[in-house]
Amino acid sequence: MLKIDNLHVAVGGNEIIKGLTLKVPKGEVHAIMGPNGSGKSTLSYTVAGRDGYDASEGSVMLNGENILEMDPDERAAKGLFLSFQHPMEIPGVQTMNFIRTALNAQRKARGEDEMSAAEFLKTVREKARHVGLDDAKIKRQFNVGFSGGEKKRMEMLQMAMFEPRFAIMDETDSGLDIDALKMVGEVVNTLRGPERGFLVITHYQRLLDYIRPDKVHVLAGGQIVKSGGPDLALELEKSGYEQFIKAA
Repeated sequence: MLKIDNLHVAVGGNEIIKGLTLKVPKGEVHAIMGPNGSGKSTLSYTVAGRDGYDASEGSVMLNGENILEMDPDERAAKGLFLSFQHPMEIPGVQTMNFIRTALNAQRKARGEDEMSAAEFLKTVREKARHVGLDDAKIKRQFNVGFSGGEKKRMEMLQMAMFEPRFAIMDETDSGLDIDALKMVGEVVNTLRGPERGFLVITHYQRLLDYIRPDKVHVLAGGQIVKSGGPDLALELEKSGYEQFIKAA
């Protein structure tokens, strides 16, 4: 599914990712935990193709294709999805128009039929209710005037609509209350399946109470310094990251 090999990434002249290697097979959910400045967001931005986050060495393979050679929209069409720590607002763009345009652009790029207006309206309303957004919210301008929690609900709506093959969740739990955490967990667990993978990036173990990962990795100093099962997250919650920072 996702295979990262010897990845090196520099931002602003400083190397942040230093030879990172990671493999997430189909059907698995992996979590990455680590201290501030360890390279978690840099990793997610590089995989997604954000400007200014270019690999100087290594490869990122998604289902056997090196996506580092693709533009961000091509990566999305291949089934890659990134949820942001701080989702942006797009004034003047109506939410349902935005989601439908993005969804149909991906379907067209994959050679699939576009979703009709009637089918889209029925589907988006159903999934919006599931993530706790009413009709009034999805008729507004995209994320404009939304609280932090509402923006995260909007991202979960997009993920539910796009049904990506591989989703990266970059600190999606940041600023969420208990109800919103449960909602995120429900969306992810609904989408879990043998042909889909997830990479959940988080500081804290609390999100992993709702999304039980198959593996947990510790990222420090731009490298994966330890990997283990779900219990590793509990260990980190108790002992912190100091030992891994020193090791890195």
